[in-house]
Amino acid sequence: MALLALFFSAFAAATILPFSSEAAFIVALKSGMPHLNAMVAASSGNVLAIIFNYYLGYFLYEKTKAKLFHSSFGKRAFLWGHKYGYSALLLSWLPLIGDPLTIVAGLVRLNFVWFIVIAGMLRILRYWFIVMVLD
Repeated sequence: MALLALFFSAFAAATILPFSSEAAFIVALKSGMPHLNAMVAASSGNVLAIIFNYYLGYFLYEKTKAKLFHSSFGKRAFLWGHKYGYSALLLSWLPLIGDPLTIVAGLVRLNFVWFIVIAGMLRILRYWFIVMVLD
């Protein structure tokens, strides 16, 4: 039951909902949950949520492309997303700005495999770092 709660907490935290997966992760570790179980549950929830975010942005593109390309700012923003998108994903693990970046990655249609490699690995590394600090 605790694994599912941690999974859903990490999933919700990686959406635009105001949750902290790190707090739930630390509580799970402090309550005696094995490190590997906590890592798998939290990482799975977090990575699945950023996949959801990516596809949310991907499908929003169809709804917003007329407005996006109608303005010069929209055109520049889209081009900036392509030019700096992968670099910006290096910040996708951060609270507050990271989750919207995963939506924008889908909106500007960054390559999905590279998106998962960069954003997914950073999410997993964040939990690994917490485990290392708490040990």
